[in-house]
Amino acid sequence: MRLVQLPETIESYRDRSWCREPELRIEDPLEAERFIERVGFCAALTDSRRPGPSLYIAVCGRRDAHMPRNVQKDPESSLAWTIKDEVVRRGRVYYGKLRGNRAIFVARRLLPYFHALTGAQRSRNQPVLSENAQNILKVLRKEWEMASRDLRRASGMSDRYSFNKALDELQKALKVIPSEIVYEPVFTYIWSLAEARFQDELKQNVGREEALIEVARTYLTSAGMTLRGELARATGLSNPDAGVGNWGLVDEDFAARLAPGVYRLKGLES
Repeated sequence: MRLVQLPETIESYRDRSWCREPELRIEDPLEAERFIERVGFCAALTDSRRPGPSLYIAVCGRRDAHMPRNVQKDPESSLAWTIKDEVVRRGRVYYGKLRGNRAIFVARRLLPYFHALTGAQRSRNQPVLSENAQNILKVLRKEWEMASRDLRRASGMSDRYSFNKALDELQKALKVIPSEIVYEPVFTYIWSLAEARFQDELKQNVGREEALIEVARTYLTSAGMTLRGELARATGLSNPDAGVGNWGLVDEDFAARLAPGVYRLKGLES
């Protein structure tokens, strides 16, 4: 059995779960936070060309949503952007680049599991950060929060590319988060320590295999079924790691394996 596309029953399941129906669309930050908490994690501004739940698609309320090129003049993308910024400012869910180059939202309950997958919980050893990342971290531990330009200057980095690369490194290690996005007088991110908002969640110790299974469980619960490579694309995990998570669900009788790389939520008719 080889599935190349999802059955319509599963697509309909996702329509409800991922708010891809007009009557379920997200219209304000509070609804967005409830959505993130329910699905566990979601992309911020990806469209139907990438798998997984997305705030932008939920704002549009349809499964075929495509982000236009001119987002400033599009009411749906403008609303999604505004809601995203307000959710970041409120700080009730996590936002940042955890894996890959796309920022995602993560519910607090899932943070310990994503933290375990960053490598930051290796036994007794902290992962090695680059010198640039360490310089930024040193400044933020003293100041607690700073705008991008001020932080770059205080950390002694004249090169913007190197600065952004170091920030991405710190986000993926769950050390630094954007805590606010400011547009006046100029556009900038305000950067803060992740532990300032999520101290309790980042203190929890979780094993890597347990984390992979929980991330897979969360995705399958909201998706209903996953096709080959889908979990890896939606989360940024490697295919072998995604496989460990999915096989763990099969062992628990939480999921049924239909074909190589294809898993369905147990008890859910396809």
